[in-house]
This record gives sequence, C-alpha cells and structure tokens, in this order.
Amino acid sequence: MKTYVVENGVQATEAIQTLETQGYNKDDIYLFAHDSTRSEHLTENTDTNNIGLKEEGLFEKMANAFRSRGDELRARMSSLGVSETEAAQLERELDEGKVVIIAQ
Repeated sequence: MKTYVVENGVQATEAIQTLETQGYNKDDIYLFAHDSTRSEHLTENTDTNNIGLKEEGLFEKMANAFRSRGDELRARMSSLGVSETEAAQLERELDEGKVVIIAQ
C-alpha cells in the first residue's frame, strides 16, 4: 500500500501517474478530500476508484450515512487497510484542505 498527501488536483494527477508507472491500476487507487464535492470531482477527473460495497461492506456503508464526514473518511480509509492511527493523521491533513491518495 502506498499513501500520498498532496496539495491540489495537479499534484494528485502527478501522484496517480507515478503510481501507474509503478504498476498500480486506477481501479486500485483511491482519492480522498474532506469536501465531498471536491472529492467527487477529483475522482472523476483522475479516473480513480470510488470506495464501494466491495471495499466497505454493507454494515459500514449503512453506518457511514449517520457519521460525520471525518468519521466517514476514517472508516473508508480503514476499509482499505489503513490503521486507525494513520487514518486519524490523514484525516487531519484533509482538514487542512489537502488531498490523500491511497493505492493498494
């Protein structure tokens, strides 16, 4: 698993291209931003994967409907294998407006 923290969409695109040259498929690259609209736009523009039922499981998917955005982001990162401690640290980066990219 590789994790990048970047400042903007341009840096996100560069990090994703680097991951692709290292053999990662875009289906295995996930992008996170604290603002859900920004996250959706960046995911669409970089053609990366959304975390779905396969990654989260039904219970987590339903539970996320009742969580704060920060709790939801940490849960989604954890569903990809990120430790709770690292997910909390990455969520703080997201609070500062940064973008997190996780490849598995």
